[in-house]
Amino acid sequence: MPPFGGHEEQQGEFMKRLSLLRNRKLLVGVVGIVVFLALGFGQAALERSAAAQSEGLTWGPMFEVDPLWPKPLPNHWVIGATIGVAVDERDHVWIVHRASTLNAGEIEASADPQVAVDCCVAAPPVLEFDQAGNLVGYWGGPGEGYEWPKSNHGIAVDHKSNVWIGGNDREDAHVLKFTRHGQFLLQVGRAGQSQGSNDMQNFSRVAKIFVDPRANEAYISDGYGNRRVVVIDADTGEFKRYWGAYGNVPDDADLGRYDPRAPAAKQFRTPVHCAELSTDQLLYVCDRVNDRIQVFNPDGTFVKEMFIEKETLGAGSVWDIAFSKDADQTYLYVADGVNEKVYIVERKTLELVSSFGDGGRQPGQFYGTHSIATDSHGNVYTTETFEGKRLQKFAYKGMGTIRTPHQGVLWPGAN
Repeated sequence: MPPFGGHEEQQGEFMKRLSLLRNRKLLVGVVGIVVFLALGFGQAALERSAAAQSEGLTWGPMFEVDPLWPKPLPNHWVIGATIGVAVDERDHVWIVHRASTLNAGEIEASADPQVAVDCCVAAPPVLEFDQAGNLVGYWGGPGEGYEWPKSNHGIAVDHKSNVWIGGNDREDAHVLKFTRHGQFLLQVGRAGQSQGSNDMQNFSRVAKIFVDPRANEAYISDGYGNRRVVVIDADTGEFKRYWGAYGNVPDDADLGRYDPRAPAAKQFRTPVHCAELSTDQLLYVCDRVNDRIQVFNPDGTFVKEMFIEKETLGAGSVWDIAFSKDADQTYLYVADGVNEKVYIVERKTLELVSSFGDGGRQPGQFYGTHSIATDSHGNVYTTETFEGKRLQKFAYKGMGTIRTPHQGVLWPGAN
């Protein structure tokens, strides 16, 4: 007997309603599945976001090491401890190194004609590279009319394309100035004549020179013997002013070993390893063993300071600095030859953004990160002392998201 009295119309209506109900249940099920999947994907996105935040990401300049830069040197030349780097107005990269640090196994050392000595030969102290990494100039060493440092240290190229060199041997109490082709121009101070941190004629173991093009003044990081910054006339060499930490009169009394838990030292510890002037006329000084950067006005008035890896003992954490090449010089790049890193610091706030590098001998790693410089394209160049003995280029890749507080080795494509 047909349901509902056997009426065919009623039966047809019932089947339509049943089909509609089934379709609605199917639709609800599909919607439920879609919502479930959406929630799942959303949760995964949230988890990825949380993971990214836990890793630590920030906005900053991106770099990667160029493992093929510079090109091999000609003439079987090799370089020793590389203790200075500078970039000139043509974006040529200059280094100074110490041939005296090359080991017997690194250079020709045999007088026995039966022993092959086809490799290697110490390169001249001053080397100039173009942007492609080609060696385009070389010179340096003892000559007539000047005293070449016993242990050359630091190199600078000024706005007139003149090259400045210091020295940090115990007898090195002077700085030298040459043309870009190595013609001698000026010596300030005399070897072996240092009278301490208040001497107005000699230095003591200069670490680095910076020349201000506006005032035509040279800022001397003086240095490994003295505990001061000295400002001289860049043409005549006349001493104009000098100061110690916090703008104090320098005092050569022994400060004892650095203690990160003690109150901040009122004097620089040796070495005073750099003094770089920004475009807005602030001088950033590397107080290396005190693990700090101190900032001054050009007249020596103290402005502020920051500590980097304050627990670092021994040779300290603040070895050298360079400015980013944007108009505001937004960032400081700080070389650390103990922790084997380069720090990225927001210049005006002195806040740490990130760091990169690691200890080792592969490209992008460091062994004695000593000096640092930037070119007009934003690329960073580093040199290494001790057994590092090399020059490296870190190509600027624009601004973007980078890891913080540390990025590790900036191998191409790794980040």
